[in-house]
Order: sequence, then structure tokens, then C-alpha cells
Amino acid sequence: MSKTKERIEQHIEALAQFTATPGSGTTRLTYSQEDLHARNYIKEQMKALGLTVTEDGFGNIFGKLEGTLEDAPSVMIGSHFDSVPNGGAYDGPAGVVAALEVANLFQENDLKPKYPLEIVALVEEEGSRFGGGLMGSRGITGVLSEDDFISLKDRDGVSTVEAMQKIGLDSSLPKERDSKTMKAFLELHIEQGPILEEKNIPIGVVDAIVGLTQYEVTVKGRAGHAGTTPMDRRADALIAAAKIISQLPELAVEEGNGTVLTIGRLNVFPNGANVIPDRVVFTVDLRSGKEEHVLNVIEKMKVCINTHQTNGIEILAEEQLYIQPKALNENIRALLEDKSKESNVSYCSINSGAGHDAMIFSDFTDVGMLFIPSKAGLSHCPEEWSDSEHIAKATGIFYEAAKELTEVKEE
Repeated sequence: MSKTKERIEQHIEALAQFTATPGSGTTRLTYSQEDLHARNYIKEQMKALGLTVTEDGFGNIFGKLEGTLEDAPSVMIGSHFDSVPNGGAYDGPAGVVAALEVANLFQENDLKPKYPLEIVALVEEEGSRFGGGLMGSRGITGVLSEDDFISLKDRDGVSTVEAMQKIGLDSSLPKERDSKTMKAFLELHIEQGPILEEKNIPIGVVDAIVGLTQYEVTVKGRAGHAGTTPMDRRADALIAAAKIISQLPELAVEEGNGTVLTIGRLNVFPNGANVIPDRVVFTVDLRSGKEEHVLNVIEKMKVCINTHQTNGIEILAEEQLYIQPKALNENIRALLEDKSKESNVSYCSINSGAGHDAMIFSDFTDVGMLFIPSKAGLSHCPEEWSDSEHIAKATGIFYEAAKELTEVKEE
């Protein structure tokens, strides 16, 4: 365990260096120079473990330990390696590092799997650059079509294909993957909440992942001079947007049952101090454990928006992402619980209030997920921190589970 813990700490520290905001958390946007440095590091580690390394047309990274069974589906373990702006060093990378260490343990112990073991490092889970989120997993499974992927642009108008080319990635490589090539998917993630820490329990076996939807709302008005346009002649997009934004959170409060709504991004155009805004774009992130609550709030949100389409104001609400709540595979959950018991690691069942790549894969293969505690429940900030000992314990559980899932032949 001590060697595993030491290697985990080294990997986390190494990946944390690849940030656009040194000293102010991890900022590693998809297809950025920081992405390039991180992916090169991950690929180097995969190669050092004797894995066959490939990338797909989205830039997802795969390191494969071949099995003895020809053309068999892989047991996949991994997570994402992008970040939110000024985020932490553990959200995503902890899962990639744990997967690397599982492969390392396979090699150290000279294990010969029947089914391939495949380490996966996924892109754009956060949606910080191209919006929507979960792009890597949605792309692999075909939930995100190639046409939709190509049409995506960041806030500077740079397309996914252009951004990939800039760091030397090939968008023409194969993208969608046949679900028959996936036997199971395992993901480790920090909890991003306070439950495990408060209970003093190192492992959470995830039962279900919250449903979520994301909208981009565009409010169009009419630009004008701040000093010469009378108040009753204005179509101020920012004032209309502000009224809508002030009302939306209350819809989630009224719905209750753990429903949450967040206005995460707000852009004002032309953004001049003496110009009446003619366009405002903002995002709405809506989540709940039951789909009916998500649908209820969506309908109320649309009614709210329509009431403000007056006096020269036009509003367009576009759905960027819609994912139903997902229960994870019962057999994999039972396997992870059994391996926790065998390893004498205390655990509890837990639900995820955040979206993860695991929820996308759950429609296409058997999925299991482990949480580890987050200090003070903090995440998406520089203060984000999780104990490497907890990551090591989760890695040990995945290692034992992977041995069973890949049906290893131990000498």
C-alpha cells in the first residue's frame, strides 16, 4: 500500500503542474497546451507500463493490456483529465491515476487477463471549453454525433477540430466505439461533498447518479447609447436577463426533493460601460435525483422566459445536455462491496449529486463507481483535496474487482 500511495501522490503532483493558472488552482481546458502536456504525461506512463496506447478522434486516451481471449471486450477503468477554471488537482485526475495504478499492479504481479484491461483518460467532462460536458464519453458511445462534435465552438469561436489541430491531434481518427468492445467500466472520483468525511468512511459505493440538464439562454435586445436613449425606448437585454435569472433559482426551491439550479456562466455583449447591452448569454444547470422534478422545472423555466419576451426582447433557450438519473449496475456494486469487505475497508452506499462519465457508459455497459472523501466537501476550487491513502484503498478495491472481471490467470 505504501508504494501505491507514493506513486499516486507523484502522479497527482505531476499532473497538477499542467495548469494555466499556477498558484491559483488547476485550469486545464480541453485541447489547450496544458491538455497537451497532461496527455503526453499520461501516455508516457501508459507506455512505461507496457500498455498499447491509442487516441480516438475526440482525443480520448486508451492504454490497453491485451487479454488472452481474442477480440474480447475490455474492462475499462478511468476518468477525465480536464478541469474547470481554477479548479482542484483531484477532480478527474484521481480516477485516471487510480486506473494507472491498477495497470501497474497487474504488471508488477505479472497477471495474465483473459479479458483486456483498458485504462481510459477522457476529455471535456467538465464542459468548461465547449459546453454541455461529458463530451469524451458521449462521443465514444455515439450520444454525441460526429456532426454535433464538429459544430461545437468555444466562446472565442474556435471549433473542436481547429483546437485539436492546434495541439497536433487528429480529429479524423475513429470516434464512436461499439458497445460490444466494453465489458465493464469502473470510475473512481472524489465525492465533491461532505458525507464521507463527516461519517469518517473512506469509500462510497455509488448506487445512482443524479439526472441533469443544461440550457444555454440567449436574450436579444437592442443596443443604444447609455446617455441618449430614454428609459422607455430601451430593449435592454441585460435587464431582461437579470429578471429571469433572479426568478429561476426559486423554481428549484419550490420543486424541492433535492432539486438544484445554477446559473453558471454569464456573458454580456457588447460589454461596454456606456452601451445598452443588446445580447446576453447565460447557462442554466438543473439537477435532481428524479426525472419528474427536472421536467417540472424545465416547463416552469420556459414559462418564466416567455413572460419576458416583450418590448423588443427576444429569448432563445437551447438544451445543451439532457441525461436521465442513472442507477448503476447491481452486480458491479455488489462486487465492489465484496472487495471492500475482503480488503477490510469500511464503506457505505452513496448517491452522486454530480454528473460523471460513468452515467453515460451505464447505458452501454456494466458500470461501477467509487467515491473517496473530499476535505470539507470542497471541489471545483484550489482548496480541493483528497487523501492519497483513500485513493490507494479505492485503487486496491478496483484492482481486486478488475482481476475478477478480467478473469486473470495467476501463475
